[in-house]
Amino acid sequence: MAIENPSREAIGILLKKAKRIAVVGLSDNPNRTSYMVSEAMQKSGYEIIPVNPAVIEVLGVKAVSSLKEIEGHIDIVNVFRRSEFLPEIAKEFDEIDSDVFWAQLGVENQETYDFLNEKGYTVIMDRCIKVEHALTR
Repeated sequence: MAIENPSREAIGILLKKAKRIAVVGLSDNPNRTSYMVSEAMQKSGYEIIPVNPAVIEVLGVKAVSSLKEIEGHIDIVNVFRRSEFLPEIAKEFDEIDSDVFWAQLGVENQETYDFLNEKGYTVIMDRCIKVEHALTR
């Protein structure tokens, strides 16, 4: 099945309902896109949880090494990793309490989409969460 993102209206609804966003691959380098996007989302009121084993803290928040280390529900898992890493991340995502798997602009993987879609998750790929947030406010 071809990758088909939810409508812009549906994306707007889920962004309005969301509070916690785990960001896989969030860099502590302010010049990286993952940092800039996450900082903007944090300033918009979202709780950002950095998921990156290579950093200690990002945006004033202690980083975790994996999604499994996060306690409680995560509304959106936003992924800033290359497309070939998505299947592995999706398997971990399937083991946690989350609803939405979001792969950033330029990141998509058919195998991952099919796996998560068949399990009933909301899957968004090749879209920037910051841009979608701005377009749906």
